[in-house]
Amino acid sequence: QVHLMESGGGLVQPGGSLRLSCAASGVIARIETMGWYRQAPGKQRDLVATVTSGGKTDYADSVKGRFTISRDNFKSAVFLQMNSLKPEDTAVYYCNALAFDMGEQPYTFWGQGTQVTVSS
Repeated sequence: QVHLMESGGGLVQPGGSLRLSCAASGVIARIETMGWYRQAPGKQRDLVATVTSGGKTDYADSVKGRFTISRDNFKSAVFLQMNSLKPEDTAVYYCNALAFDMGEQPYTFWGQGTQVTVSS
């Protein structure tokens, strides 16, 4: 089992910045991909950004050039630096991990979510 703990959400004005952090704990053979998803009220949960253990990143078009995902493989942590925030970035942000056990069975884990509100 892997437990994901997020931190760093809050209220910020348009144009401001926030940094989200997510730390994974527990016992699993390896964590391949870590990332962030978000869900606004009344909408589906959408991908924001992901990063593989090898450092390959993927971003939603809406955040390219504004958000940067990074990862500390040694600490099993992932970060999301969010700049030039817009009101439409307001959502609950969820940390996600794709992990594999010793038998290469895949597992998906989610954090509890952290609220990001962009408002003046």
